[in-house]
Amino acid sequence: MTDAVVVAEGLHKSYGDTPVLRGVGLTLHRGEVLALLGPNGAGKTTTVKILSTLLPLDGGSATVAGYDVVRDAAQVRRHISLTGQQVALDLKATGLENLTMIAKLSRVPRRQVKARVAELLDGVGLADVAGRRVATYSGGMRRRLDLAAGLIARPRVLFLDEPTTGLDPRSRRDLWELVRDVVAGGTSLFLTTQYLEEADELADRIALIDHGVVAAQGTADELKRRVGQARVELDLADAADALRIRTAFPDIADTASDTSAASPTVALATDGSLAHVRELIAGVESTGVVPASWRLREPTLDDVFLTLTGHAAHAPDAPEPGTTITQEKAA
Repeated sequence: MTDAVVVAEGLHKSYGDTPVLRGVGLTLHRGEVLALLGPNGAGKTTTVKILSTLLPLDGGSATVAGYDVVRDAAQVRRHISLTGQQVALDLKATGLENLTMIAKLSRVPRRQVKARVAELLDGVGLADVAGRRVATYSGGMRRRLDLAAGLIARPRVLFLDEPTTGLDPRSRRDLWELVRDVVAGGTSLFLTTQYLEEADELADRIALIDHGVVAAQGTADELKRRVGQARVELDLADAADALRIRTAFPDIADTASDTSAASPTVALATDGSLAHVRELIAGVESTGVVPASWRLREPTLDDVFLTLTGHAAHAPDAPEPGTTITQEKAA
């Protein structure tokens, strides 16, 4: 497509004898959120560093905003902003002083600095505390200020490398709302995360990365369809009940589930619609089996990741070589 703002093809990178990226290919389109989802050590931060010109690649090619990340690195940097895992702020300065300094360094016209800084402070909900030193801010507040700093120069592409790591659930959701506002304003977003919910909430498309290889790409719904349909899971009293359910629903009962357990569970495939779920429950009742409980379970991104890689997306892998993982405490 002609609206691509980031194109990476066959990216390779090793640290010494350790391969980190092994042929990564990605495309980010204008006005889109692309989430690179994977555990620590999967290659997410290395990919961002290459695309933002902070790290040379060993093989492959990449362009950002139409410029080659190797030959035209200076031009690339004029069109992007990067917010990394470590908040890059002067803790001794106030929020207002931080943004004013960054605006001047970003060559925002002098007459526009005050208005631009005020606009961003208001946008991230920090106008009331702009005069306080950043050292007094909570982790969530620092993250919001860091995001505002990254938006000073109105970048075409914003790279967010695990922006909510270490934040509490409320601070994380607050930041998600800010990210949505940023994208609505016309910025394309390249997001890395190990949080399944974050990718599901924010991304137009998701790329699953594991051990330096992109295992799959698509929308959340497209990826979930790769592991099958939704299921009605029935918790049953004994193996006899499980056999009766399987006999009654031979075409849609999950034959892989263990029915030898003291309280077996049998799953029935469904399209997830209310009408079909009602039909299945009525069919179960007609067999005379009374489940202890039942639930509708739809495929998740974790199911997709587990199916494609053999482990969960949030597996506690080691950090990528040369990467420092930091945690922010949110008040």
